[in-house]
Amino acid sequence: MTLGIIGAMQMEIENLKPSVKNPVLESVSGIQFIKGQIDGVDVVAAVSGVGKVFAAVCTEIMILHFGVDHVINIGVAGSLVKDLKVLDVAVAESAVQHDMNTSALGDPVGLISGINVINFEADKELTKIVCEVLEDKGITYQVGVIASGDMFVDTDKQRDRIRRNFQAIAAEMEGASIAHVCYINNVPFTLIRSISDGDGSAMDYNTFAGKAAEQSIDIVLEVINRIK
Repeated sequence: MTLGIIGAMQMEIENLKPSVKNPVLESVSGIQFIKGQIDGVDVVAAVSGVGKVFAAVCTEIMILHFGVDHVINIGVAGSLVKDLKVLDVAVAESAVQHDMNTSALGDPVGLISGINVINFEADKELTKIVCEVLEDKGITYQVGVIASGDMFVDTDKQRDRIRRNFQAIAAEMEGASIAHVCYINNVPFTLIRSISDGDGSAMDYNTFAGKAAEQSIDIVLEVINRIK
């Protein structure tokens, strides 16, 4: 296995770097990739940048250039449900692009034209391992739909729309585009999102994003240990 680990922001990957043995750095399309081993597992990690395009570019490079055959996307998200609080964790059962909308042409909201997919299903085995880690660490979590779009979701109206259309439990800006690229390349993936903002939204994010990112790293390191 060669495992790709993607975070959108520096703080989501920075704490992973000391765990990478025999690191080799390479920049492709302006993204710096670090290749090495964690607990004997070959890994390639990168900060993709914020938003769906950066995340998709990073994922395609990982798969085609570095040959990763599994992808874990870590990071933070905003809660869309009352019982997922700050520093709880959302794990993807599937991922959707909530800002994809060709409904004026008669399509369902969220449909990706050309491949006719709305929900990109996460890998069940990777998801099972993630859930086992969360249970052992005593971290409250939910498995469900994670919704992605090129916007910071910070109003009740936005949250209600996404929850109503997709029954999503969390919203962020990269995961579903990573899932999309994995789908068309037949690469298994999972998304792990520590909740950085709930009802307080941007205020919560500024307070808790760093802690949520650190938690995501701790989780993924244990997942790698169990994969080994």
